[in-house]
Amino acid sequence: MWMLHFVPDSYLLLIVNALLIAGAVSCFLNFFIINRIMRFFPPLAGFVGTAQLISVVLLLAGVYFKGSYQTEQEWRARVAEVEAKVAKAEAEAKQANIQLDKKAEVKIKLIKQHAQIVRQYVDREITKYDNTCVIPNEFVRAHNAAAKNEDLK
Repeated sequence: MWMLHFVPDSYLLLIVNALLIAGAVSCFLNFFIINRIMRFFPPLAGFVGTAQLISVVLLLAGVYFKGSYQTEQEWRARVAEVEAKVAKAEAEAKQANIQLDKKAEVKIKLIKQHAQIVRQYVDREITKYDNTCVIPNEFVRAHNAAAKNEDLK
């Protein structure tokens, strides 16, 4: 069945329609016209049933393949519709990612600025208490604020 994907759709549709039409025409001919003619010729009378069976099989095969072809076309249409939705969603996701990246850049810039301010403050406080080797509460508070990325108050 996968090999049918290599056959162009127009040829496949032509074959399916030809099979369906051939089955319908042969059924009509075998059941209404040829049946009456062959009954008059005793040597050919034995083939009436076989000809009718072949025409019915052709008709059923044509109907089956026509239904299968229509179902395949419906599935292809659904796949194309879903692919269009996916492409639209991907475009929207790109736009959302660009906006999120911009917001993240702003937040990162603010965090870096805040960290630089805290470092400057800690450096200023260390120079005050460098000789005494006593760690004041102000330094501990500044260190904790820097670790938690909080403002100094």
